[in-house]
Amino acid sequence: MKNIKYILIVAVIFTWSCSQEWKDEVRTTEDPTIETPSAGSADFTKFVAVGNSLTAGYQAGALFTEGQTNSVPAILAKQFKTVGGGDFNQPDINSENGFFGALPDGTILGRLVLKTNAEGATAPSPTLGDVPTAFAGDKAALNNFGVPGILLGQCLTPLTGGPAENNPAFNPLYARFAAAPGTSTIIGDAVAAQGTFFMFWLGNNDVLGFAANGGTFPTTDVPAFEAQYNAAIAALTANPDAKGVVGNIGDVTAIPFFNLVPYNAVPFAEGDPTIDALNAGFAGFNAALDGLVGAGFMTADAAAERKVSYQAGGNPILILDTDLFDISPMFDGLLGAGAITAEQRAALQPFVQSRPIKEGELVTLRAASVIGTLADPDDPRTVIGVALPLGDQYVLTMTELEEVATKTAAFNAKIKAVADASDKIALADVAQAFGSLAAAGGGFDDGVILAPSLAPPFGLFSEDGVHPNNRGAAFMAKVFIDAINAEFGAKIPKPKLGDYSGTRLPIAQ
Repeated sequence: MKNIKYILIVAVIFTWSCSQEWKDEVRTTEDPTIETPSAGSADFTKFVAVGNSLTAGYQAGALFTEGQTNSVPAILAKQFKTVGGGDFNQPDINSENGFFGALPDGTILGRLVLKTNAEGATAPSPTLGDVPTAFAGDKAALNNFGVPGILLGQCLTPLTGGPAENNPAFNPLYARFAAAPGTSTIIGDAVAAQGTFFMFWLGNNDVLGFAANGGTFPTTDVPAFEAQYNAAIAALTANPDAKGVVGNIGDVTAIPFFNLVPYNAVPFAEGDPTIDALNAGFAGFNAALDGLVGAGFMTADAAAERKVSYQAGGNPILILDTDLFDISPMFDGLLGAGAITAEQRAALQPFVQSRPIKEGELVTLRAASVIGTLADPDDPRTVIGVALPLGDQYVLTMTELEEVATKTAAFNAKIKAVADASDKIALADVAQAFGSLAAAGGGFDDGVILAPSLAPPFGLFSEDGVHPNNRGAAFMAKVFIDAINAEFGAKIPKPKLGDYSGTRLPIAQ
């Protein structure tokens, strides 16, 4: 094991492949010029939006001025002005780079940008940022009540605004503009704004939180989601004259965040001595599994799923899977029977719920900075994802992918049922729009090439691989306008995608 090396994982940001099929099948035709814009049966005099980061304008890992300026509802409000819409006020963050996090030395980090190092590797890197401060404007004049990071239920509870201590519901990005932090609610503030037309787009994080954390963060129960959704919509439609549009939930596993690090991201060249060193190191583990099979404690198939071996080329990442049966007691039995020593038993402990990842399972973008590093900086044998398993929080297993799909379908069914039951609500089918684009690998719209990636110049996603960039937000705004025009007989012009920028080109570190 002395020859184990660091295995560096580089996210291939600029790989974007397409086929002639999407060029032929996904091309969209531009709408005819609308001579006379019309509001139809809706009233856009005062537009109010409620949602999470997608509504707030969060992108590139932060909430910053440019992102807010190009939020989906801000783009919609520009188009609504052609049919009588008024001003659209947002709780301005007043920061060029926003807040991404802080280093141990107190350095404040801001939005992510693409940077290329001396070796030619490109990856998202944080800029210097600012800690968010309280909104200093007129809270009573706000139109955008989008709050990054919130679950559906958090729009209904005053705990989202405070107190900060011992309160898992607290969100400082709501507290900074809440009408009465700790007393008011997001939905209450939105209703108090007395909008004539609303946008409601929540539910994404009730699935995404689970997925982005490798299944270690719970999803929302379906009955709870349904009750919360009913309560929010009832509040927004209490005004008998108000109408609105709701958005559904796209397939979160199709976003770049889950598709930049391949499952077989452990490459070895032909003849690399590390291969033999690793296989020699895992020979004892594989033999112990065979011993469990021989003792009748495990089937041969179950043992084969856990065995580890390396060869030239791309190898599956070694992962921790907490859904696997913990075989610690079995190894204890081998120790008690004298089949292994105490030292060998201790060496087996990190692998009691480990296995190589399977093709089709997904690795998060966060794992790119972890795979290939050392769990113990002083021990070159502790390479994460190779000699030791990558943490469960970085991987979506088949079991977890099934839960994501099941919950997304259930939540979308509820959202559709609410919209179908009311002639005051339009449904923006974001799931279908982005699903089609992702399945095709890209497309054309407004004469602009679109890609379901974060790669400039065609990608619709920002540098965090989760949130849309300015052009992606404009694409979503078009989906909402399509739904509004169809439901209320309106003729609202759509934004021109070419007027909105994509992800910035990388800069040298």
